[in-house]
Amino acid sequence: MNVSWFNAFVGSVINNTVTTCGSAATQIYSAYQQQRFQLLGNSSALSVLQATVAALHPKAVYIRLVEKSAEALEHLIYAALAYFLVCFAIYTLIFRYKGLSQLRLPWPVSSTAKRVLFVTSHPDDECMFFGPLIYSLTRQEKCEVYLLCLSNGNYEKKSSQRREELWHACTHLGINQGNIILVNATNLPDDPNVDWKTDAVATIILNTVETLSIQAVFTFDRDGVSQHPNHCAVYYAAASLCLANLLPKDCKFYALDSINIVRKYLSILDIICTCFMARHWCILSWKEAAVVRSAMRKHESQMKWFRWIYICFSRYMFINSIREVNLTDVELEMQIHDN
Repeated sequence: MNVSWFNAFVGSVINNTVTTCGSAATQIYSAYQQQRFQLLGNSSALSVLQATVAALHPKAVYIRLVEKSAEALEHLIYAALAYFLVCFAIYTLIFRYKGLSQLRLPWPVSSTAKRVLFVTSHPDDECMFFGPLIYSLTRQEKCEVYLLCLSNGNYEKKSSQRREELWHACTHLGINQGNIILVNATNLPDDPNVDWKTDAVATIILNTVETLSIQAVFTFDRDGVSQHPNHCAVYYAAASLCLANLLPKDCKFYALDSINIVRKYLSILDIICTCFMARHWCILSWKEAAVVRSAMRKHESQMKWFRWIYICFSRYMFINSIREVNLTDVELEMQIHDN
């Protein structure tokens, strides 16, 4: 009797469990069907598969790609047009209103007289890279501008011609011929494959600074604008003087900003990036920039086809941005250089 009661109890439990599980499975299936209907409607699995295959057909993919590309291109054109208009507006306002300065120097324009030295590697560097700044400073009444060019440009055996071209170009920019120093040293050839010794370059710079009582030195930064090894060597030489505390106390060291290849050929359209990313800058008007381009054309031996492109589109024909190099920057960059 007890066994019968136990069997009945077990049967009841099993029956209830099966019923509950079946009910739960039915509810889950109903929910799945409802969700599937919301997503796919009355479509069968076969029709869904067919629709998927059709969507992935190369022709359909190509059509959608063309549509999306056209839409993206349209947005890109609108954005480029808006950027151009903003740049043009800023450029116009800078020269129309005196409150917006086209020349923001590290020192007040009304300060005492400054003796400034530009240190370059080759004849034509003064026009290709430092033109706007040199042109602007030579127009300042209280500024005496000197140029120290560390090689005679004999890479193509044209040193005599390049010397004359340098003199004509500097005169066109406003540098007095008596303020031009051209170094002719066998250990500093115009050759990207020759490593300029830091000590040799630093000695020449220091002697020039002390002899001329220079108060500001302008040269390339660590990247040398064009990554030319001779440009970079000049920076590390000047940086070593700063690091060793050999520069006179009243002499500051400034480096010309190197920028990426896109900004480099944006011409005046780089004005927004310059104004937001640099503390000190020099921006020329169209008429003033024409003087810099004309000075560059004085280097007739260097006017290859790619330099014509450069003077037409380079931002360095219109804009220079500079930064003061402090001891912390020098220590970090010299560590990178040593590694």
